[in-house]
Amino acid sequence: MNTTDGLERKLREQLLLARRVEGDRLMLADDVLGAALDGSRPLNPNERAALALSPLTMRRLRQLTIDRAAPAWTGSAGMLRAASGSGPLGELATDDGHWALHFLPQGASWQVILKLAADAPFAPQLMRDQPMLRVVDGAGAIILQGQLDADGECENAWPFGTAPAPHFQQAGAAFAVQPVKADRR
Repeated sequence: MNTTDGLERKLREQLLLARRVEGDRLMLADDVLGAALDGSRPLNPNERAALALSPLTMRRLRQLTIDRAAPAWTGSAGMLRAASGSGPLGELATDDGHWALHFLPQGASWQVILKLAADAPFAPQLMRDQPMLRVVDGAGAIILQGQLDADGECENAWPFGTAPAPHFQQAGAAFAVQPVKADRR
């Protein structure tokens, strides 16, 4: 494809997506658009016509295409920083900045909260798909496991007898947030 063809295609796309139609609404469900994108079910003639007549549906198809092109999240890791060593530990963040662990005192124990950053590139997909997540320390012990709530958080009681700071120091000063793989037996 030469530069002129690419420019024409881009201009046509922008014109189609910018078009507004009075009373427009989503004409096709996400599962229908998704099946068309992955090739498992092509759009029938009526669905193609609905797509062509609805700029809103066309924009939704484009967004689904963009979402599918985003790299899949496979996990994030973080470390206890030297500055975290003095006093009670309040928060740890992953090295990529997409996750934070918050530690709240609860009487003689602690509550641990995993928080997903809203601007993480994979946040929309994780919020939509609701996969099971796990946080492990540097020694592989599970700190918490669960699914994100509507606020992008998952919380649990601190599962260890020691406070978070000394625990992480004893467990390699590292942690990881991971998707839980389905057991395939």
